[in-house]
Amino acid sequence: MNQTVSIVILKVVMVSDQETCDGSLSLSDFRIAANAFTEKWNKFNSAFPEWYWIDCSNRLGFAAHGVVDGYLSLQNVFIRRSLEEEHDEGSSNDDDELFDDATLVQSTSDDGDQYHFHVVYSPSYKVPVLYFHAHSTDGQPLNLDEIEKNLPTKSAKVLLESKWTFITQEEHPYLNRPWYMLHPCGTNEWMKLLLLAGDNSMATNGTEQYFISWFSVVGQVFGLKLPFEMLKSIG
Repeated sequence: MNQTVSIVILKVVMVSDQETCDGSLSLSDFRIAANAFTEKWNKFNSAFPEWYWIDCSNRLGFAAHGVVDGYLSLQNVFIRRSLEEEHDEGSSNDDDELFDDATLVQSTSDDGDQYHFHVVYSPSYKVPVLYFHAHSTDGQPLNLDEIEKNLPTKSAKVLLESKWTFITQEEHPYLNRPWYMLHPCGTNEWMKLLLLAGDNSMATNGTEQYFISWFSVVGQVFGLKLPFEMLKSIG
């Protein structure tokens, strides 16, 4: 999923050979990182829907995995293409840097298509994976072409070039229903760069910082940018 990194401009510095972070998470660290991310998101995004943990440890078939078995959920996010992007459509200039933001509004609004996001741990890739489901205001599920229209221009271009490696439709591992997901291939490589490009606190306390760094990339696929205060809190 190296192409996803091209969605945002990342300033990466050289790191020493002594660094051992490989950009992955253990299952237990996934819960720790998820809790840290949820706390900061809910603090710095108080006007928007909250992330919360769905505990699956007592569900049939999941009990053997222990208390860390579950996933993060963000419900009722309305996304539409920004008015600025719609205005500039068809007259873009490669030298211009557009504000490719999606519009994130409170759950009481009916303006735009409604998205639900889940962050699930992948035991195969040992990284978080972003699953999502979207539907229109009349409740009809959106297909991939309709989802593409909601994406920022840069994301839509990557999707067009690599439709089945960038976004794929898979069975949700807990809901047993088809959801779209951002393919996790390559996530640990660019996460390693992000974690080790920071200061010493990032290298030594990477678990708690992990989700903020991770979401700073994957969130921009949908134009969802973290507030500056939240990014600053990991420094």
